[in-house]
Amino acid sequence: QVQLVESGGGLVQAGGSLRLSCAASGRLRSIAVMGWYRQAPGNERELVATITSEASTNYADSVKGRFTISRDNAKTTVYLQMNSLKPEDTAVYYCNMESYYRIHYWGQGTQVTVSS
Repeated sequence: QVQLVESGGGLVQAGGSLRLSCAASGRLRSIAVMGWYRQAPGNERELVATITSEASTNYADSVKGRFTISRDNAKTTVYLQMNSLKPEDTAVYYCNMESYYRIHYWGQGTQVTVSS
């Protein structure tokens, strides 16, 4: 099992920045991909960014150039640096980790609200 705890959400004005963190514990050796998803009211959950165990990254087109995903060397914490935030970035952001066995683990979610 893997447990995920997110932090760093909040309210920010458009153009501002936030940094999300996700601390993981448990059977982390099985983790292949770490990432962030988000879900706005009335919308489906969507991928924001991922980083593999080899540090390969992938971003949604809507956040490319503004968001950066990273992790610590111990691979126990994943971060999402969000710059130039827009009102349309408002959502609940979820940390996700996928094991080599295709099992997904989710955090509890953290609210990000961007005011115009």
